Amino acid sequence: MQRESMEFDVVIVGAGPAGLAAACRLMQQAAAAGLTLSVCVVEKGAEVGAHILSGALLEPRALDELFPDWRQRGAPVTTAVSEERLYMLTSEQGGIELPPALVPTPLHNNGNYIISLGNLCRWLAAQAEQLGVAIFPGFAARSPLYDDQGAVCGILTGDMGLAADGSPKPGHVPGMELRARYTLFAEGCRGHIGKELIARFGLDQGRDPQHYALGIKELWRAASHRHQPGLILHGTGWPLAEAQGGFFLYHGDEDLLTVGLIVDLDYSNPYLDPFEEFQRLKQHPLLAHHLFEGKRLAFGARTLAKGGLNSLPQMTMPGALLLGCNAGTLNGAKLKGIHTAMKSGMLAADTLVQSLAGGDTGARRLTDFDATFKDSWLHRELYQSRNFTPALHKFGPWLGGAFNYLNHNWLGGRLPLTLHDRTPDHATLFPAAECRKIHYPRPDGQLSFNRLSSVYLANTGHIEDQPCHLQLGDPELPIRDNLPRFDEPAQRYCPAGVYEIIDTDGSPRFQINAANCVHCKACDIKDPAQNIRWTPPEGGSGPNYPNM
Repeated sequence: MQRESMEFDVVIVGAGPAGLAAACRLMQQAAAAGLTLSVCVVEKGAEVGAHILSGALLEPRALDELFPDWRQRGAPVTTAVSEERLYMLTSEQGGIELPPALVPTPLHNNGNYIISLGNLCRWLAAQAEQLGVAIFPGFAARSPLYDDQGAVCGILTGDMGLAADGSPKPGHVPGMELRARYTLFAEGCRGHIGKELIARFGLDQGRDPQHYALGIKELWRAASHRHQPGLILHGTGWPLAEAQGGFFLYHGDEDLLTVGLIVDLDYSNPYLDPFEEFQRLKQHPLLAHHLFEGKRLAFGARTLAKGGLNSLPQMTMPGALLLGCNAGTLNGAKLKGIHTAMKSGMLAADTLVQSLAGGDTGARRLTDFDATFKDSWLHRELYQSRNFTPALHKFGPWLGGAFNYLNHNWLGGRLPLTLHDRTPDHATLFPAAECRKIHYPRPDGQLSFNRLSSVYLANTGHIEDQPCHLQLGDPELPIRDNLPRFDEPAQRYCPAGVYEIIDTDGSPRFQINAANCVHCKACDIKDPAQNIRWTPPEGGSGPNYPNM
């Protein structure tokens, strides 16, 4: 097939904080070095920010470095944290507030801001365009391109206008080759190209398996008399009796608040349903007090990489770098990944400008990045927090919390040992016959809701007549293996109702409602047989998150 091709110095996949910070820094450093660069960013969402979802609390350290005058530039970072509380919920009615002195220091948020990450990314994109970066929203990167030596040399974007059977429809537009001297992959957590690159170049050799959590979030318009701008609540415990994780509730500006639940995907009971756990959570009096009389505006879900430094793959390969949450730079101790993702992109930009100024073609492994990364505050921060998530996984919230308190508050993260969690999340499920069924209450339509009404608020949309982007390695496996052994957990771990078991003439059938997909990637991670492969649908498909 004849495909059009475009040449750039640098192609960046993903208009999230890592990709956009890299783009901005590239142009800043190139101008300082007297270089003229062509840089483009491709983004699978219909617009920048459409697929961005985070809590979100911003530690402004990386933003301060990238744009010291961000306040004068009008960055959407205005609501500083004014009060924070941390709770251990003990039952559907009870709980205790932990004294600040007993909270591990990474969880303190003095100096941080409550933001919409989607809006911050829209602002970063505007800064990048002013610096001369070309941004192409609505184009999904389908696969990497390799040169004759096996080095990465760009990407191929997905075809537009294919029918469900893969045949071209009228108006079909073949994907385009975007060739580059360097390619930066900043797809976000569990990027499909990142998976390919890690496997192809063995980037995870000697590392612990990556560990993930599913974050489910809602945006609410709070009743004005209940709104307290700058107030943040964090907590753990109930309702997660059979999983690790925790909740958040942030009061932003303009009477907006965000509420969410993060569920670690190493849980063992296949009957656990993260979406339903979130609905139960909102009924707790602690959260219901803030939500009562409010209006739910938006819903979304996304996985996050929590393995930290122990699970961080080699980020360099011939001609390319793996950045941000695509690599797993989130700091699990702080529950923050925006500043770390941005810093990884900025370090990549510094390395690339030095290589380009020296005449390098991009074909060799970018070993300079490894040294730059290890000499940065990003690496020091991740090193100090390397034991946080493994401690919680091994010892639970009480003993693990005590371990983390001692390690961070008394030893500054310098405990001379490293804990490991070497069991991948998909391998932790017990057979359904060994687990208790969990019965969830019906939604009340005021604080708790069903899946379909929630997906509606994610503004998700996919052209129905296109190839299914959720691919099964073995189409028979869900009914043959997963259903009798695990009661097919896909119908519960997916927060959007994508997977169903349908009775057809007395026989079960595995149905995929691909149009519901919010691109969270939980299925790609948690399927016990690793039989589900998430691939990008046609560019522009998926959720369209406002202010998330």
